[in-house]
Amino acid sequence: MIFVACCVGAAIFGSFVEYWLHRLMHVSPTIGARHRDHHRRNVGQGVLWEFRDYILGGAIALFPMFLISLEAGLGWVVGAFTYAAFSAYAHQLQHDNPRKCFWMKMPVHYVHHKYGMWHHNFGLGVDWWDHVFGTYKSVDWLTEDELNRPEQGYLELRWW
Repeated sequence: MIFVACCVGAAIFGSFVEYWLHRLMHVSPTIGARHRDHHRRNVGQGVLWEFRDYILGGAIALFPMFLISLEAGLGWVVGAFTYAAFSAYAHQLQHDNPRKCFWMKMPVHYVHHKYGMWHHNFGLGVDWWDHVFGTYKSVDWLTEDELNRPEQGYLELRWW
């Protein structure tokens, strides 16, 4: 039971940290330099490179749960890795194929880029925290441009 609770807790915590780090990248000149380049180019690095960055950036948060128990630590690591993989996939999917983000009413990261929303829609994998902290901004995003794109599968995106 502790394993499952820690898996879920790590995923929720990961989404929370992701949201706030993304917001921080929009206000900090130091932390945000690479991110501003990401906005200029409007492309993802590929799922594997995004995953690597998420894991390296959050590696320090993987170990404290081992102080509670081995089961808690392993659950936290599995949850964190699972969420990092999902978020890396979701981020790249929103750049390459946003219509496939079926788990969100609107692909917030895609909209964040498309409309230059420097103060809204910071979620990558989920939009929960945008709703909680009042940064969710709904737009009619599915325009003729998106509708005219050829239909692609869920795995047709940049992997590296």
